[in-house]
Amino acid sequence: MGLRTKQIALRSLLQEHAPLLVAYSGGVDSTYLLAEATDVLGSRVLGVIADSPSLPRQALAAAQENARHFGAQVRILATQELEDPRYSSNPVNRCYFCKAELFGQMRVLAREGGFRSLAYGENADDAYQWRPGSQAALEFSVVAPLRESGLTKAEIRLLSKERGLPTADQPAQPCLSSRIPHGTPVTREALTLVENAERIVRGHGFRVFRVRYLPVPGEHPRANLQVASDEMAGLRQRARYLIPELRALGFSEVAIDPEGYKAPAKVRDSKAACA
Repeated sequence: MGLRTKQIALRSLLQEHAPLLVAYSGGVDSTYLLAEATDVLGSRVLGVIADSPSLPRQALAAAQENARHFGAQVRILATQELEDPRYSSNPVNRCYFCKAELFGQMRVLAREGGFRSLAYGENADDAYQWRPGSQAALEFSVVAPLRESGLTKAEIRLLSKERGLPTADQPAQPCLSSRIPHGTPVTREALTLVENAERIVRGHGFRVFRVRYLPVPGEHPRANLQVASDEMAGLRQRARYLIPELRALGFSEVAIDPEGYKAPAKVRDSKAACA
């Protein structure tokens, strides 16, 4: 199926499911989905942002600004997944409980506001990844118009560029909880520490990176700093300034990962789909 045929199919699906609530994270996929839905449906679509301690303030502000850029209506919902021990205990299917919390709140909003359907930004490539959130979408009858129309991540980036969306070349931005190893409790304090650390790294000009939170019993946590391979040279130049700044936040030690940051492989059994 050609790209334009897929785009036509997407717009047809959006019409079919209107009026529509769209789970909007500000990432590449959900931004394109909400932008298309806004063009096709106008006031019959509303973007919904899940706001919790796992969402960086910078990402929230950017999502709101981008929505204003293409004229979308957006509602912010305060989600409470961190209060759920099934989430905060940080199991491998943590994302399921996050999405279930969001979709549950969206379902209530849909009933109150007269919306017909819920949608989220899963794309055609996502079928090859292990994604616990997809199970929550199935249970809450949340549709995935990008996936159903066959649009891949590369195609969504291309279409986003055509539209002039600022997310076209944006790196993946999974939630802050993904920096904490499974089995280590997700707490507000840990999330704040990671968010502040990544703000510092971003301020040094790095674009694709992660600050991994590594707990140490009875001591302050350690950090493992990963940056993309093409930014490693810059990291070596900035390390003597960057590492002391990160340690000042509360990390007992900051290590630079010599292998750098690598995006998770697109395989169905990958437990690193949100890395």
